[in-house]
Amino acid sequence: MQSNDARTLPSCAVPTAVVGVVAVAVSSVLAGGKGAIGAAFGTLLVVAVMTIDLIVLERTAKYLPQLFQMMGLALYMVQFLLIAVLLAIFKDTTLFNTRAFAFSLLAATLTWIAAQTRAHMKAKILYVQPEAEDERKPAREKETSPAGSAS
Repeated sequence: MQSNDARTLPSCAVPTAVVGVVAVAVSSVLAGGKGAIGAAFGTLLVVAVMTIDLIVLERTAKYLPQLFQMMGLALYMVQFLLIAVLLAIFKDTTLFNTRAFAFSLLAATLTWIAAQTRAHMKAKILYVQPEAEDERKPAREKETSPAGSAS
C-alpha cells in the first residue's frame, strides 16, 4: 500500500467509526436495542464496503494504472448494487430497526466520502515522477565525462 493510501484509510475509518458510535447511541435511546443493532450493522457495512473499495482501487492503481478510472466506476456500481440488494433483503426484517439502519448507513457513507475527499485534498501526491540526477544528463554527456578523473 502506498504511503498516501495508508494514511487515507485511517483518516476515513476513524471519523466514520465515531459517527457510527454516535448513531448507535442515538438509535439505542430512540429505538432501543434493535435500533442500536441496526445502527451498528449499517456502520459496519459502510466501513467494510468502503475499505474493500479503497484497497481494490489502490492495487489497481499500482498494477494496472490504465484501468484505474474504469475500476472506480465499476466499484461504485458494485457498491450501489450490494447496498440495494442488502436493503431489499432486510426490508421486512425484525432483527433490527430498519430506520436506524438506514440513517446510520447514510450518515456513515456521507462521513466516509467527506473524510476521503479531505484526505485526498491534503495529500501531496506527485503527478510527475521526479528524475534522478543521472537521468537529467543527456546520454552524450554521461559517456564523455570520466568518473573521478582530475583535469
